[in-house]
Amino acid sequence: MTVFILVSEAHTGGWIWHDVAARLRESGARARPVTLTGMGEGGAVAEPGTDLEMHVRDVLRVIDEENDAGPASEVVLVGHGYGIHPVAGAADRRPERVARVVHLDAGIPRDGDPALALVPDPAVGERLRHTAGRSGDDGLVAPPGRDGWQRWGSLDGVAEEALARMARLAAPQPAGTFTQPLRLSGAGAKVPSTGVLCTSNGSTIDRVEALAGFGDPRLRALVDPRVTFFELATGHWPMLSVPAELAGVLLRAAAGEGYRLRGAGTELPPHLRPFLMDLPERPRERHGRVDLHLPDADGPRPAVVLVHGGPVPAGARPTPRDWSCFVGYGRYLAGLGAVGAVVDHRLHGMADFARAADDVAGAVELVRGDPRVDGDRVALWFFSGGGLLAADWLAAPPAWLRCVAATYPVLAPLPNWGMVEARFRPAAALRTAGSLPVVLTRVGREAPDIAATVADFLSAAEGCGARVEVVDVPGGRHGFETLDPTAESRAAVVRAAGSVLRHLGLRTP
Repeated sequence: MTVFILVSEAHTGGWIWHDVAARLRESGARARPVTLTGMGEGGAVAEPGTDLEMHVRDVLRVIDEENDAGPASEVVLVGHGYGIHPVAGAADRRPERVARVVHLDAGIPRDGDPALALVPDPAVGERLRHTAGRSGDDGLVAPPGRDGWQRWGSLDGVAEEALARMARLAAPQPAGTFTQPLRLSGAGAKVPSTGVLCTSNGSTIDRVEALAGFGDPRLRALVDPRVTFFELATGHWPMLSVPAELAGVLLRAAAGEGYRLRGAGTELPPHLRPFLMDLPERPRERHGRVDLHLPDADGPRPAVVLVHGGPVPAGARPTPRDWSCFVGYGRYLAGLGAVGAVVDHRLHGMADFARAADDVAGAVELVRGDPRVDGDRVALWFFSGGGLLAADWLAAPPAWLRCVAATYPVLAPLPNWGMVEARFRPAAALRTAGSLPVVLTRVGREAPDIAATVADFLSAAEGCGARVEVVDVPGGRHGFETLDPTAESRAAVVRAAGSVLRHLGLRTP
């Protein structure tokens, strides 16, 4: 007998699992939705001192009840959002009784992490800190209003009546449950786990696999064969939007099914595979955070500053300027007569866009100040999640900036990126871009949430008459330069680079 112990997101209780639990029971499994202390329906008030440790004990109590009922039961713990913290704490103390932990659109808490460390919206996290600091651990954090739930994750697929019920039944949550550090001994790390990723909330298997491939030691455990993954094409609340599909995925997870990430060393990660062009080496110099790929030239040459995407974990090795994609672009541009400058910026998390923007601005000044560069002829080329960093330059383009390029860009914060500063909205910045040309490379096999940001950007460009040239790669994927080395992909790089260099006054073959 499989027993699913279901622990939900902040401000909610066992009631939210009603439809999923019914389907699990119909399949022959047991379902135990948990209402954590103080999280009862309709504004129940928690007792003083309620904290994360108390919620861990709530989950332990249910595990022990199942053990008393019969040791033959196989316990699967499911933690949704905040719920993964008490689930992880309980699994760490009863590893012998837990067959699997399911992270339902939830992060991976580590020893010493408070729950607010994984809150997706920085503004919500700051409010939690403020409440705890003002009232101590007994302070209560009010649930979101009807229009505030999207700050906890995408509402894609949630019907209006379900949203109204969620707002009606939500309970205030004790600040101590968010701010108390989670204590883990490491015993729970031996329990098999499954990640269920809700793609409309910005999580996909491809993105997790890319992060694991960056070499960050904190993510090394994800390639363990005991770790599996599923995707659900919905927002952050699948128990409300797709209960039947979620129940099916939980049953498959309990059976050990799911996608397993490519193991470390079994295959090169996409960002380290060969660039789609075989290019000769060029002179390359390293200056602080910037690598310069230099052309054969007697006088100052125009420059293209290449800005990688992200977030990229701080521990990723090699860093982006040594990835084959950016080395390839740098060499290619240098071979065509421009200085190809690749900057390593510090976009390591969602709160780092301002810092990354400062890194890019510093790199631009360094490049323009180099005597081999014509400082009046510079282009900026943004990739993937670095696309948000284009906003500053579109909003107030300096006279020396001749072109902005963007390849498979993210042009608005994705649903699970939280409240990224309003400054980083390229579509809004277009209104003051004037005649600055933009070269946008769009891939046909893009993730829907990223493709939506590109569509919104192009709609804004049409509305304000911005100069945007679109280079389409119908069969290309995000990162096509190393994933899809086809004639179509090579032609797209040639066309995009040719357009950028023409705006810099260079003729290309």
